[in-house]
Amino acid sequence: MTPARAWIGFGAMAVGMFLAILDIQVVASSLIDIQADLRIPADKLSYLQTVYLIAEVIAIAITGWLTRAFSLRWLFVGGLIGFVAASIACAVSPNYPTLYVFRAVQGLFGGVLIPSVFSATLLMFPRERQTLATVIGGGFATLAPTLGPFIGGWITETLSWHWLFLVNVVPGLIAAVIVATLVRIDEPDLARLRRLDWLTLVLAAVSLATLELTLKEAPVRGWLSPTAVGLAALCIATGAIAIQRSRTRAEPLLAVDVFADRTFAIASVYSFVLGMALYGAVYLLPLFLGIVRVLGPLEIGTIMVVTGAAQLAFSPVAARLEERMNPLILTAAGYALFGAGMLLNARTTPTWDFKELLAPQILRGVALLLCLLPTTRLALGSLTPAQVPQGSSLFNLMRNIGGAVGLALIDTILTTRTPAHVEELIAKLQAGDRATAAFVGLPLERFQGVPLGPIDDSTRDMVEPLVKAAAATQSLNDGWTLLGILCLATLVLLPFMKAATPTPHSRPADAPPTPLH
Repeated sequence: MTPARAWIGFGAMAVGMFLAILDIQVVASSLIDIQADLRIPADKLSYLQTVYLIAEVIAIAITGWLTRAFSLRWLFVGGLIGFVAASIACAVSPNYPTLYVFRAVQGLFGGVLIPSVFSATLLMFPRERQTLATVIGGGFATLAPTLGPFIGGWITETLSWHWLFLVNVVPGLIAAVIVATLVRIDEPDLARLRRLDWLTLVLAAVSLATLELTLKEAPVRGWLSPTAVGLAALCIATGAIAIQRSRTRAEPLLAVDVFADRTFAIASVYSFVLGMALYGAVYLLPLFLGIVRVLGPLEIGTIMVVTGAAQLAFSPVAARLEERMNPLILTAAGYALFGAGMLLNARTTPTWDFKELLAPQILRGVALLLCLLPTTRLALGSLTPAQVPQGSSLFNLMRNIGGAVGLALIDTILTTRTPAHVEELIAKLQAGDRATAAFVGLPLERFQGVPLGPIDDSTRDMVEPLVKAAAATQSLNDGWTLLGILCLATLVLLPFMKAATPTPHSRPADAPPTPLH
């Protein structure tokens, strides 16, 4: 495989991965339109996203094993064609049960694309080109969540919700043809399919599915509710058995032995926290702009595109730093900057708009690649070629699970803290607190630090929506604070990691494909 073929093929793989990650964000922009058109009950609407996420994490977990059976090229091509076909089926679904089925299929096929790209960064290129490949792959992976609201908002306001799915078709098919034609890394080993551990597959699927359902239901029903406890127990039990079976089999479905490497294990913790921070940020900011600032999808996307622009502008610098600096130092800088951006957002007031949100978004955009690139190198750099596909699967799985956990924690904060903030704001306003009145957005003449006395109905009607918006802002700030502190807390793990010289994964460009055994 010549260098030109490798880069063109890898670029097509990155595009396919971008479509899969982007899909979850753009669909979120048009949930209300889909609900109205297909008459989806309000209590079932969120499952449009949940079924995709459940299927995606299951696919990510087993992608390493599937890579060795089908080869990286044909697994990626099959996954991308399946993703495109499921996208078309979603667009033409006549009712919501049908849409949910194809949405799950879409998640299954889309899930295999993400870790495949990160495996390719190490398996397709010589050592001196792996950094650039990782920058490209990581850039596409982190750009998708930040550009998703803008792209989704534009499609929602310009076209119809069907195009949220149909937009995948043309670029997906082109990318599939390019990968099938140009990429040559390894050969299929279809005999492995006869040795598939079906019981472990079912156990792992149940564990990951119940994990997602626990994280979805617990913030609403309560973490100690029978539903949440039952789902969590089933998740832990099936997960423990799946892990134990994987540890004792010659060809494990889940290569959990890679966690015995301390650097890989700690890098996976960083991946988990990055998932919390990345997906938490693209959840919190649209909530603020939609609920408090009452902006439309396209306006929200226009503001949020700043993070993506900062990331793109900084990517050449990140690539050079990645080649020249200790990955531990880059990791420290990345998570410190990301945490600082989060804590800046934690100072949000109900009046913040584009100007005030600019600095924290730029900080997060600059930090993203500094978080992802060095930890990916640390995690996968010392693995053998046979370990890379499954190590990449587990490393990416940790980021997705982190995102799910982060969203569940944020939902819990919003559910529990908002009523408390409302009561606190009301008490301070009734006491005549001037700073609270300024935060809420009330005229300051009546607030002189003395109790206000009785309030008439018209005043209450005027104040109530302002207080609710202010309380929502404070709850969102609590979420930003939690994520910022978690990012900074990861820095204590750096002394326990080792920036060892990576094992070379590449072969000469003209070498024949070989199985990853």
